[in-house]
Amino acid sequence: MAGGKLSARQKMINLMYLVFIAMMAMNMSKEVLSAFGLMNERLTESNEAATQRNTDFMVGLAEKAVDKPEKFKPLKSKADQIKTLADNFNAYISNLKTQMTAKVDDVKDYEAMDNSSFLDEYFFVGDKETKKGQEFLNEMAKFKNGVSELLKDDYPEIAKDVFSKFSTDPKVNSDGKKIPWLEANFKQFPLVASLTKMTQLQSDVKTTESESLSAMLAGALSKEISMTNYTTLMETSKAAYFNGETFDGEIVLGRKDESTKPTRVELTLDGRPLQLERDFIIEEGKVKLKVNAGRAGEHKIEGQLIFAEDGEELEVPVKQSFATVPKPNSATISADKMNVVYRGVTNPMTISFAGVSDNKVVATGQGLSRGSGVGKYNMNPGSGREVTINVTGTLPDGQRVADKATFRIKDIPKPTGTVRGEDGAIKMQRGSLEISTIGAKLDDFDFDLPLQVSGFKFKVPGQPTMTVGGNKLNTRAKNALRKAKRGSSVQVFDIQAKIKGNSAYRLKKVSPVIIELTN
Repeated sequence: MAGGKLSARQKMINLMYLVFIAMMAMNMSKEVLSAFGLMNERLTESNEAATQRNTDFMVGLAEKAVDKPEKFKPLKSKADQIKTLADNFNAYISNLKTQMTAKVDDVKDYEAMDNSSFLDEYFFVGDKETKKGQEFLNEMAKFKNGVSELLKDDYPEIAKDVFSKFSTDPKVNSDGKKIPWLEANFKQFPLVASLTKMTQLQSDVKTTESESLSAMLAGALSKEISMTNYTTLMETSKAAYFNGETFDGEIVLGRKDESTKPTRVELTLDGRPLQLERDFIIEEGKVKLKVNAGRAGEHKIEGQLIFAEDGEELEVPVKQSFATVPKPNSATISADKMNVVYRGVTNPMTISFAGVSDNKVVATGQGLSRGSGVGKYNMNPGSGREVTINVTGTLPDGQRVADKATFRIKDIPKPTGTVRGEDGAIKMQRGSLEISTIGAKLDDFDFDLPLQVSGFKFKVPGQPTMTVGGNKLNTRAKNALRKAKRGSSVQVFDIQAKIKGNSAYRLKKVSPVIIELTN
């Protein structure tokens, strides 16, 4: 069309054709610009509705956090953090959109918003991003990373979606070339197109906030109805049954999680009001009683548990009973640490009659004395092989019951000699032996019984046996030790040991220690 010699008429026709094509392109461009503008309006309306929904959600969550703080307060804390991230990023974008349209006379005249110069200068300097451009990317990353971090443990799929939706990875164009995300989305685009993209980004922020809050609430409600929050309870028509009766108990489900803790409890025991902390505590949906079982017979617990729900108080009636059983007539006598008693130590014992109060129980036996605490006694056996403990109890009706038990008496086992805490045949350097402590211990004994060494005998090959006082080598013993050859064995024997605090008791002979010198 431009080649060859053309007549003036043909040139005029060609020029008109070009003008016609340009006008068609111009009209199409105006239609596209208007379409972007209308899309921006629709997105703006949608964002306003989403904002209201999210606000209503937070108001409802705040009420639930007041009614059931154990379950909803942690959820509200996380929701508040997500809302803050969303509000901050949304406000940043809104401020940027205000700057983008500051010089536009009529923000509804979308066909006039065909210039790309504002963001081209605001975001870019040549092929590089400006500080403002990097700031935009940083704000997006702050929102993306913050929300993902809050959701990744409990809601990994949503966190992954947020990371993908707000990704700023480079884009690949039709030529297969990677283009930075900011350039691919905003460079040389008409103002109205960039404005619409910003509004779409705000829509994504609102949607992310809504999806996150909804998933968190759904998770909390799912946990609330989860069967793991239930336990089994036994309901019976009466508190106690006689031999031969049919047991008509019923197994029912009961809630046990923190969200079902009553806000207030009003209970009585046989008509007497019970007090929080003194008579009962509240934990994991349970009211745990700690009252005295009282006299034999049936006792009634009545009242109500009060729960807060949607700002109102709901009462759950309580009408239960328990029985205090009659007293049995056999005693329980046991040594706390062993099935025998040992001579030379104080043996703690617990003696009681099931169902008989402690002040109505009398226990006697050689070496037995009353200890500190209910049913507590101390046994210090003397000579002999056995000791018998006799126990009598007085029932509420005045009847007396009796029982007895016999225990074997054993001596404290033979102590084991030690050098530096080691026993038997050991290896040691000469210098270590010179400063080591000679001791004695009771292997595998049920009592923690400290022993004190007051002297021992020391033998070095080729040297006379010497008697040493105390629990360390004296100067004479050290001099003899220095004459011993490497590899020779020296002996510590005839160790004199006594029980700390009971020097009158004669322990069995302490086993010796043989030390092989390593230098």
